[in-house]
Amino acid sequence: MAEGVLSEQRIIRSLMKTSDFDYFLPEALIALYPLAQRDASRLLHVDAPQSRLTDRRFAELPSFFRAGDLLIFNDTRVIKARLHGEKSSGGKIEALVERVLSEHEALLFMRASKSPKPGARIRFADAIAARVTGREGDLFRVEFDPARTVLDWLELYGEIPLPPYIDRGAEAEDEARYQTVYASNPGAVAAPTAGLHFDETMLATLRAGGVETAFVTLHVGAGTFQPVRVESVAEHVMHSERYAIPQATVNAIVAARQRGDRVCAVGTTSLRALESAARSGTLQAGEGETDLFITPGYRFNVVERLITNFHLPKSTLLMLVSAFGGSDLLRQAYAHAVAQQYRFFSYGDAMLIERQN
Repeated sequence: MAEGVLSEQRIIRSLMKTSDFDYFLPEALIALYPLAQRDASRLLHVDAPQSRLTDRRFAELPSFFRAGDLLIFNDTRVIKARLHGEKSSGGKIEALVERVLSEHEALLFMRASKSPKPGARIRFADAIAARVTGREGDLFRVEFDPARTVLDWLELYGEIPLPPYIDRGAEAEDEARYQTVYASNPGAVAAPTAGLHFDETMLATLRAGGVETAFVTLHVGAGTFQPVRVESVAEHVMHSERYAIPQATVNAIVAARQRGDRVCAVGTTSLRALESAARSGTLQAGEGETDLFITPGYRFNVVERLITNFHLPKSTLLMLVSAFGGSDLLRQAYAHAVAQQYRFFSYGDAMLIERQN
């Protein structure tokens, strides 16, 4: 991406305040459980070019697409990243795996009365021997018993890591419902929630209508729930996440563009992965780390449409969708959703946003 464009974005961002992205949300509108059917949620259509908001149902989504349009999904799979354990001293620990580094090592957030030091031994779930090997900022580098891989240990003894605003313990239903039906690459500690609305029937209906699908991978980290704690947006340090873009997905996007068909990202994670891979101005296959922070003033390179859930006040994701659909219209859309009692956040309702021109 040209230096002039980056400089322009930095200037625009320096004028923004985090409080510009705040809104009032009654606690009763936070969805604590999923609906019985994945596609039973509501859908707010945000048509930025026409400055229009329309209340629809998610089951109607296929009517918004035509043959040749392309949907890009994030195929990351949520791991059972929450663990409970104790130090050798007997002190209790609650841990959340932020990232798996290798077969036997991971980075963890840990809560304890006293933080464990490098070399400290921990036993998780009264079954997994582990050792703290170092610190990386707020994260602890932990080595797990090599008798199994980290992912195998988590599958056996971990819990689904529900977001902090879902104020309840994970239940059996969450193991299936806090996971997309197409999830295939384990590594996320939070679900790409826009995809939770799709079931196999919906996907089959879209494909029968000639709508094409392709996949990217972005392993969502716990940082996605971290609020922006500084008032000046320019001072916020974005968390980093790992992504991969297959060549087949690049080819599908290029072909759709050549046909004049539309590309739609399913979720902000898919969008960030695509934009991260197009920072040079040309979308490129490959994998890497991204700390891309999208705020109003950003020039999008890849997609015209975005399916997304409703996001937390003062969050980087609310800033992203404001960049995509326009700050004023998104402010109106959120006020409308609150007034119409839409359900918010991970298990809540969805939006289809047409990009502002």
